[in-house]
Amino acid sequence: QVQLVESGGGLVQAGGSLRLSCAASGRTFSSYRMGWFRQAPGKEREFVARITWSGGTTYYADSVKGRFTISRDNAKNTMYLQMNSLKPEDTAVYYCNTYPPREDSWGQGTQVTVSS
Repeated sequence: QVQLVESGGGLVQAGGSLRLSCAASGRTFSSYRMGWFRQAPGKEREFVARITWSGGTTYYADSVKGRFTISRDNAKNTMYLQMNSLKPEDTAVYYCNTYPPREDSWGQGTQVTVSS
């Protein structure tokens, strides 16, 4: 089991940037594909981005492509999500998890709020 803690969220104006971090426990972090997900108020949780174990391949939801960048540092057991050109519709709680996600690995998430 991988335990995950998200951080880095906050309140930002439209057009601004934030960098989210996902700290993982356990020595097997580097063996997992990882992903970012988000859940907006009143909506189901949705996929945002994913990355292979080596970081060599990434994939993004169409809604964030060209604005968000996923990366990882296996030496630090940490994954990141750089979010640029933020829009009000990016407002959500952001979660990290393995990809595909494990039900027993969801953390508390980190709130991102983008004001217009």
